[in-house]
Amino acid sequence: MTERLVIIGNGMAPGRMLEHLLEAAPDRYQVTIFNAEPRVNYDRIMLSPVLSGEKAFEEIVIHGDGWYIKHGITLYKGHKIVAIDRAAKTITSDRGVTEPYDKLVIATGSVPFIIPVPGKDLPGVLTYRDLDDVNAMLLAAQSRAKAVVIGGGLLGLEAAAGLKEQGMDVTVLHVMPTLMERQLDPAAGYLLQRAVEARGIKVMTKANTKAIVGNGRVEGLELADGTIIPATLVVMAVGIRPNTAIAKDAGIDTNRGIVVDHGMRTSDPDILALGECAEVGGQVYGLVAPLYEMARVAASRLAGDEGAGFVHSDTPTKLKVTGIDLYSLGDFADGEDREEIVLRDAAAGIYKRLVLKDNRVIGTVLYGETGDGAWFNDLKKKQTDISEMRDTLIFGQAYQGGSPLDPMAAVAALADDAEICGCNGVCKGKITGAITQKGLTSLDDVRAHTKASASCGSCTGLVEQLMSLTLGDSYNPTAVQPMCKCTDLGHDDVRRLIKAKGLKTIPEVMQELQWKTSCGCAKCRPALNYYLVCDWPDEYADDYQSRFINERVHANIQKDGTYSVVPRMWGGVTNANELRAIADVVDKFEIPLVKVTGGQRIDMLGIRKEDLPAVWSDLGKAGFVSGHAYAKGLRTVKTCVGSDWCRFGTQDSTGLGIRIEKFMWGSWTPAKLKMAVSGCPRNCAEATCKDVGVICVDSGFEIHFAGAAGLDIKGTEVLGLVKREDEALEVIVALTQMYREQGRYLERIYKWAKRVGVAEIRRQILDDVPRRGEFYERFVFSQKFAQVDPWSERVSGKDKHEFRPLATVTIAAE
Repeated sequence: MTERLVIIGNGMAPGRMLEHLLEAAPDRYQVTIFNAEPRVNYDRIMLSPVLSGEKAFEEIVIHGDGWYIKHGITLYKGHKIVAIDRAAKTITSDRGVTEPYDKLVIATGSVPFIIPVPGKDLPGVLTYRDLDDVNAMLLAAQSRAKAVVIGGGLLGLEAAAGLKEQGMDVTVLHVMPTLMERQLDPAAGYLLQRAVEARGIKVMTKANTKAIVGNGRVEGLELADGTIIPATLVVMAVGIRPNTAIAKDAGIDTNRGIVVDHGMRTSDPDILALGECAEVGGQVYGLVAPLYEMARVAASRLAGDEGAGFVHSDTPTKLKVTGIDLYSLGDFADGEDREEIVLRDAAAGIYKRLVLKDNRVIGTVLYGETGDGAWFNDLKKKQTDISEMRDTLIFGQAYQGGSPLDPMAAVAALADDAEICGCNGVCKGKITGAITQKGLTSLDDVRAHTKASASCGSCTGLVEQLMSLTLGDSYNPTAVQPMCKCTDLGHDDVRRLIKAKGLKTIPEVMQELQWKTSCGCAKCRPALNYYLVCDWPDEYADDYQSRFINERVHANIQKDGTYSVVPRMWGGVTNANELRAIADVVDKFEIPLVKVTGGQRIDMLGIRKEDLPAVWSDLGKAGFVSGHAYAKGLRTVKTCVGSDWCRFGTQDSTGLGIRIEKFMWGSWTPAKLKMAVSGCPRNCAEATCKDVGVICVDSGFEIHFAGAAGLDIKGTEVLGLVKREDEALEVIVALTQMYREQGRYLERIYKWAKRVGVAEIRRQILDDVPRRGEFYERFVFSQKFAQVDPWSERVSGKDKHEFRPLATVTIAAE
């Protein structure tokens, strides 16, 4: 008989617990979740990149709405639990919903500590714990005014870095003499402060807050020594406390946290607790790795494994601020029974310290160069006697056993049980085994199957080295290949930094991202131009000089130096007036060849460059616009005659094809985009080898994507079936926008889909309906500013290479 499992809280720990439980006992429980936040489960440790602008919230969602639907889980969003009735075995939310349970899991997390100083309740005083806090900080940052962050720990520094990236003048106040004193020794704390200040963030240590001042809202902060610091925003990041209130009210044993045994059971055997609210073995935890270990144990116990138990292990500390590398693990306090090994390289900004006891590593602090963190962690965990490598230990794994090893050899030398991903507890052997057994070829595949590098991402480099080691030459990490000789950055980094830093011109990108050349090259300029057009459609003016010659003249150059022109025929449909206009142009300009294309258009070849403006002028008078046969954008939507004419047709494929094309034309994409709509499964429009295709069936519209019929031959992937034409249009538009935002320049959609993962695309476009709607709306917004630039729209009398702003593309559905 199915048992009722109710979960209070929907953070990372209960989310991971459910993943394990659904794998071990998928049919044992009917699951209901109450989440105080009005949203799905997301990766809290990645809030800092959201604050800095490096990521959007959608990119850190762990389980979208579709995941809960797929697994039959009921999720109450925005419901705070106000009572647990242990006798009746029910819980009640603040919205009046009462739910019975057989097993209850409390995962209420923690609450931020608020310094009890005057002014703490003024508007403009925020904490830093969840997405609402981040959104409030982003709103405050629009003022570009002054912010004070109280707390020089992990959260405080990440908040300060994010607010600085958003344009605020930021000061960090820390009561202790050095930053992150719980994780770093004074030397590393000094280096960290220097790096933070180099970013333009002011740091004041030994700073004790006396009061927050202001009339009606925050205006400043007063220190104990009388110093006044002006501020319009104060962020308190001084620590957290387990959220035990609901358990305590229910009579469950609590101490610092909700007291649980090593099986995560509370004093009530039918109630478990895990995450930041739980206290196990006298300790409470705030880092993700032990929380995920709690999740594993709780899932095992719920599945019937009474032997599962939580075991404490030290977890490395890492700071999620781009460009600052630090690693801290274990016990590095001074003591008479300890010795230390220290390496300093002042010029390179490197500091390394190992704390030893009885010839075994018990603590590690690395700053500036952290690549050996996993190896030092492995030595500590296994209590390895380091006597034989004492003299070279501080130089890292590569220097053991004589001559230095290259980094790949050092990774190869790691034992299979060496931990690579601290957040998720993933060892080397699990990663290499998954790569070999499951045929994984991309970083996203490895993340999906092992969780390695799927949380904070700091182990990504090690994971990629393992992939290269395991796959050899067949591994091609495109993501880390430079765009061109002008930069060391890859396409993904450039796109991320354009958004994070708010870069809105090509010169600004090149300056801020330290381009090696003065003006770029033929590889990077078109890519940058596309990224800026896509990211800032309402602010960036398309730079035609950064486009290829075909895009500048709206025609395809041929091998003899002449050009071909392809006017647009919506859905492959034409009429007598259009055909007469084409015939007149062919006669007037003595065009030597007229050919029907594979995309159901007419191509006129052999046109002289000097005739192009006049050709387009005559075609424009007949109502033609460019077919974009040269474009990195939507080219054609091929159709069959569909249900209007064909006895096999199930839907109006011609009408849908025309509707899609009129809705989407003029939109730039990373590479050319070809579509097709077939009116029945006989597939006369060849939709199953296109970038996006539709097969009309009796029950609706089957959406396909990621096909290829050029140098690579590949059938499409099935995205899914939708019932209505409006929904088909929305899905196709959202899919295209997702590709526009995530694709690398010149990366065809089938290559993008392989890199991102078909399942992930399906999750975001089909399963997560709100997210699909957001993609759709962003496409519609960008189309308002689409510049389609046919020659017929040029300003008369001006140079033929100058364009005027063009009419807005009509968005309304036909």
